[in-house]
Amino acid sequence: MTRPLRLAVNGATGRMGRVLLDLLHDDARFEVTGALTGPGMLQLGERAWHDRASPCFQAEWPQDRLDAVIDFSGPAGLASALDYCTAHGVALVSGTTGIDAALKARVEQAAARIPLIHASNFSLGVAVLTRLLRQAAAALPQWDLEIVEAHHHRKTDAPSGTALSLGEAAAAARGTTLAQDGVTGPREGMRRVGSIGFAVVRGGDIVGEHTAMLIGAGERVELTHRATDRSIFARGAIEAAHWLHGQPPGAYDLEALLAARLDG
Repeated sequence: MTRPLRLAVNGATGRMGRVLLDLLHDDARFEVTGALTGPGMLQLGERAWHDRASPCFQAEWPQDRLDAVIDFSGPAGLASALDYCTAHGVALVSGTTGIDAALKARVEQAAARIPLIHASNFSLGVAVLTRLLRQAAAALPQWDLEIVEAHHHRKTDAPSGTALSLGEAAAAARGTTLAQDGVTGPREGMRRVGSIGFAVVRGGDIVGEHTAMLIGAGERVELTHRATDRSIFARGAIEAAHWLHGQPPGAYDLEALLAARLDG
């Protein structure tokens, strides 16, 4: 019988961290041996679940050998996870966003030493949306593309990381970049043919919605994904961690997981 994968959750007291712990509690594929949070957090020393076998929230990385880490923390937490995982050869799944160029470079460098997935969105549905958008953008290179995203009123970054990732995927499919054909700031006057724009909605408790509108003369194609439950992101990260362990070092994405499922 295959033993459970030894897993740590980094950012365990955050919103996504708690959802991850709730889902992992009854997942026999994993043994959660670490629940990490930041120094000074009130939950330090408390048990992650209300039973004696559960790990306690801690600020230091566990001494026991890990198979994988799921990180939904912040830039400092991600930097710590990179240090730990590269030093111990541990697979890393990270959904931490809002990182600067230096930390992004560290993520890219770490992929030479460990299997790693760093994504702004772990919804398997968004992974399918990305795949479809890439195909549509390549097939309709002269059509304008507008990516409309909507989130709850507490979200601070705009456009969302997922919207930007969608734009980057579409631009790459067209042989260009967002730096060249993206429009993210205030827009006045005419649009260039084939440009990629973004629109942002903030309000209420919207979990996350993304619509890619490919707009031609007299017709329009829309591809939409709507999230109604935040647990979908945690479920995707858990599936990614289970698949990633055992892969050779490299930078992976959810599309690689989807491809493996299709090939399997």
